[in-house]
Amino acid sequence: MERILDVAQYIYDEYKRQSGESIDEMKLHKLLYFAQRESLAITGEPLFEGNFEGWKYGPVSKEVRAHYTAGGMCYDGQKMLSAQGAYITKNVILQYGTLASWRLSQLSHKEISWQNARKGLAKDENGDVLLLLDDMRRDAKKVRPYDPTYDMYYDEFEDAEVAQ
Repeated sequence: MERILDVAQYIYDEYKRQSGESIDEMKLHKLLYFAQRESLAITGEPLFEGNFEGWKYGPVSKEVRAHYTAGGMCYDGQKMLSAQGAYITKNVILQYGTLASWRLSQLSHKEISWQNARKGLAKDENGDVLLLLDDMRRDAKKVRPYDPTYDMYYDEFEDAEVAQ
């Protein structure tokens, strides 16, 4: 299993490589959340250890916030991601990376895990309740994972193999 800071640094670096721009902190947190959800949808297992809080603009990791500065991610202990971890994360960047931060925030507000962490809070209240992994698993069940490399949904791969 990956570490949340390694995945965050990978997203930061890969996003910059793909877009030529630095990623803002809100977008980083949302892509990190979607990478975790995507891993749950594809493998049934979390991509990384780490928590998200139900912040008013969507899921946020306190651990990542502590390493994000005006200059970007400042994390010196990065380890390379596994091939599977890099693959899932890169696909999330390809799928969601072109969306504006506010749009990713809107998408995250539709997630059961975020909604449950926000129960009892005012709309403008930041909130510090953790998103539950079981709720994230429920969010993952509504996802139809897509592979941009093959331009296919994961559930179509079996059909393609049978046809050959």
